[in-house]
Amino acid sequence: MTGPQQLRGARFAGIGYYVPDVVLTNADFEKTLDTTDEWIVSRTGIRERRIARPDQATSDLAIEATNRALADAGLTPKDIDIILVATATPDMPFPSTACLIQHRIGATQAAAFDITAACSGFIYGVTIAQSLIVSGKARRILVLGVETLSRIMDYEDRATCVLFGDGAGAVVMEACEPGDGVLGSYLRSDGSFAELLYLPGGGSRRPLTEERLRNREQYVKMKGDGLFKYAVKAMVGAAMEVLREAGLTTADIDFVVPHQANIRIIDGVLSRLHVPPEKSIINIDRIGNTSSASIPIALGEAKEKGLIKRGDRILMVAFGGGLTWGALLLKY
Repeated sequence: MTGPQQLRGARFAGIGYYVPDVVLTNADFEKTLDTTDEWIVSRTGIRERRIARPDQATSDLAIEATNRALADAGLTPKDIDIILVATATPDMPFPSTACLIQHRIGATQAAAFDITAACSGFIYGVTIAQSLIVSGKARRILVLGVETLSRIMDYEDRATCVLFGDGAGAVVMEACEPGDGVLGSYLRSDGSFAELLYLPGGGSRRPLTEERLRNREQYVKMKGDGLFKYAVKAMVGAAMEVLREAGLTTADIDFVVPHQANIRIIDGVLSRLHVPPEKSIINIDRIGNTSSASIPIALGEAKEKGLIKRGDRILMVAFGGGLTWGALLLKY
């Protein structure tokens, strides 16, 4: 982009995250599935994941993360112009989860909408927010990645249910001087591979019936081998493209925050980017795959632990159902 980008940038003014208190361990799965802790860890890197309580919906998790992000930014809900929620598990088909959040937190000046880009949703959302801020259409935008994936998991399917968890991550974005904040982003998709990861039932194509419920079409379906092949290549390509756009290399990056999908995918991406382990932020062992929430949760944890500081260059990269993928380069 040129022109408006010379006038202003868009930075992360505040970061917050929330994960539910309920912990689902691999030992818990051993009681109900033909699996073991060793099998799950060796193939995914996951030891436990967080699960929303029955009384918690996606908006509930989002509000917890939102309150922490606003406090970190020193702002109130009335300071927010737009609420943008990336989620594949909204409270309901409509109204948007963003509208429900807008009302509950009292963000009376804010427009609100959801986007669906699966695990890439947070990067898509930040890119949209950056464009709105750079163009002058908004001053401050709340961007959330939030999921309650436990509600769409088939807990009889060990290929999927051991992977996913629930959680929320939020950032408050605001205008800044050019050269700070978001330095570049890259987004791509390929719908020809939609059936590698999808939820078949419940939409206008296959509305839920008794027969479809018996066939368990209300749950996520995944072809993991096919996803792995495309994920590593796509994530590495996106990362290299956004670095090229910014005139940087991986040597200039302080931290890489990959989508927490699978430790094998993460290791493959870091290896091909020649990024050492100490420059990566990984929490998949404790949190699992939280889809659109995974990057902001990892970022929030890193800030909380003092791992990242202002001025750090942070590369975020994701891949998910759609297929969608993308990368984001941030000067924090």
